[in-house]
Amino acid sequence: MLVDNVSPMPNSRVNIPVVIIGAGQAGLSASWYLCRQGVEHVVLERHTRFHAWKNQRWDSFCLVTPNWQCRLPGFPYQGDDPEGFMLKDEIVDYVEAFADSFDAPLREGITVTRVAQNADGRFEVDTDDGLWSAEHVIVASGGYDRPITPPYAADLDPSIAHLHTRDYRSPADIPEGKCLVVGTGQSGVQLMEDLRIAGRDVALAVGPAPRSPRMYRGRDATDWLHEMGYYERTIDQQPDPKATEAKTNHYMSGRDGGHEIDLRKFALDGLQLYGSVTGMKGSTITFAPDLEKNLDDADDSYIGIRKMIDAYIDEKGIEAPAEPPFEKAWRPGSEITEVDADEEGITSILWCIGFRPDYGWLHVDCLDGTGRPIHHRGVCDVDGVYFLGLGWLHTWGSGRFLGVGEDADHVTSCIIRRLGQGSKGRRFG
Repeated sequence: MLVDNVSPMPNSRVNIPVVIIGAGQAGLSASWYLCRQGVEHVVLERHTRFHAWKNQRWDSFCLVTPNWQCRLPGFPYQGDDPEGFMLKDEIVDYVEAFADSFDAPLREGITVTRVAQNADGRFEVDTDDGLWSAEHVIVASGGYDRPITPPYAADLDPSIAHLHTRDYRSPADIPEGKCLVVGTGQSGVQLMEDLRIAGRDVALAVGPAPRSPRMYRGRDATDWLHEMGYYERTIDQQPDPKATEAKTNHYMSGRDGGHEIDLRKFALDGLQLYGSVTGMKGSTITFAPDLEKNLDDADDSYIGIRKMIDAYIDEKGIEAPAEPPFEKAWRPGSEITEVDADEEGITSILWCIGFRPDYGWLHVDCLDGTGRPIHHRGVCDVDGVYFLGLGWLHTWGSGRFLGVGEDADHVTSCIIRRLGQGSKGRRFG
């Protein structure tokens, strides 16, 4: 590739048709399509490729969706367990093999510090290793830059340790004593289970995350939903697109072959559940009286998915085993709204309440008032700026192995079309 011979040094300037920022599955999917079409480009990565998969996942991490949903461009899952759930090291092997399947013009260890549009309409991409000038910029840096920790966490007794999901690797990272896991998205419930399996003392602050069946009527629920076309529904087809974008993922697990997570059953087995955390001061932790509501709402989501599958089975006349009606295994009594961490033996907090992207380096008018990208299927109103790899960029699978390739195909097709309509961009090959 032409770019292979270009090594920008500080204060140098390299002109190129396309710059991709980020070398995760989204950025390298875009590179795969551009390479196939012979479009000159560069992929800039501040760490190494797939850094998050290698360095920001816990040791027992596994996929929540079945392996068959791994469909990176030209590289679908080819293993012998399509209905299984790859472990962390297997995921790394998969994405590394995808990257090795083509010759991406990748530059690792380069941090983008500023992107701005000049008077000629080109984009100046400043880095700590020189300046690139491009007609098109694909932002594939993901949405996991800044772990969310609420401001009141700073008011908690400093003797109580704080850890975020990005820094957790194994139960050995948690101090002796009880750990309060905050958040019930996929990470929160899985790390709660990880600690319990290790025999650690753990409590869980339950947020408003929904939950999903795992196996239902003879098949994994995700198999049914895929067959029903659920994963093909676009963000524009959702009743409230903004609310859909903001939703937390349904929780379940792929661990040990996959299973549901019903927090009521964990409570019956001795897990202390609280409502949402509302504040911290000294050794005092306060909770909203919303535990029962959050459990009920999660179950409503669970039941709703079952009803969708039931309706589909009935409509298509499919032979499938019946399932007993869902029953709530446990209900909370009076809700606890305040605890003293010292009295409860709480020595650590594990924050599992998500991340925020950091686009402070992006000096282009393509973000809304909350800092979220403004786009339609990754294509911004500002000509030449694109996003990839975000949840619900186009469909449910956009931020996952299932749909990121289709989005990359769409975005790169737009770029190739524009390059062919008078752009001065170069091609190679």
